[in-house]
Amino acid sequence: MTRPATQTNALNDAVLREIAATGAVKRYPAHMVLINEGDAADTLFIILSGRVKVYASNHAGKEVILNLQGPGEYVGEVPLDGGVRSASVMTLEPTTCAVVTGANLREFIATHPDFALHVIGNLIRRLRALTDNVKSLALDDVYSRVVGLLHKLAVAEGGQRVVPGRLTQQDIAEHVGASREMVSRIFKELTVGGYVRVQAGRIMLLKDPPATW
Repeated sequence: MTRPATQTNALNDAVLREIAATGAVKRYPAHMVLINEGDAADTLFIILSGRVKVYASNHAGKEVILNLQGPGEYVGEVPLDGGVRSASVMTLEPTTCAVVTGANLREFIATHPDFALHVIGNLIRRLRALTDNVKSLALDDVYSRVVGLLHKLAVAEGGQRVVPGRLTQQDIAEHVGASREMVSRIFKELTVGGYVRVQAGRIMLLKDPPATW
């Protein structure tokens, strides 16, 4: 399942400001596609504020969410090898990015080896996450994938565990590679059992769900 964006993956403030200064700062509305899978481009988007989802889709319009990312993180580094975009990226809310061209990025990497190491480390983390996704899709049932996703996304807030932002059942279905109807059935059982509660559009984990459905 998709790993949530975390501060450990984010650039530190000094590096963030320095590399952002090499690009143009642009503001995007919610639900705008920044990157299309298959496009040929070498532009890096550094997220200054807001959140984006990284996803893949097929010709029928079915989507699977690969990652969620927020301030201090970046998307679009894969085509630095001259290839095409491996996934699409859409804003989830109004988002501000520093858009850095491939030429400026390569020059920055050449003079800032620590940033090059950060990019390599980030790619390694994403590869591990994708490996976990494949294993989960192949070996876990939908219930286990849903519960695992909630555990990974939940953060401590006011003495409770809460999933940040608004995560709809359709979003969850796209995360775990299942139908919204199946996710709805699972959520109904979790709610009736007192394991989760949805309040003001936010999911709260009240207690650990059972290991199996």
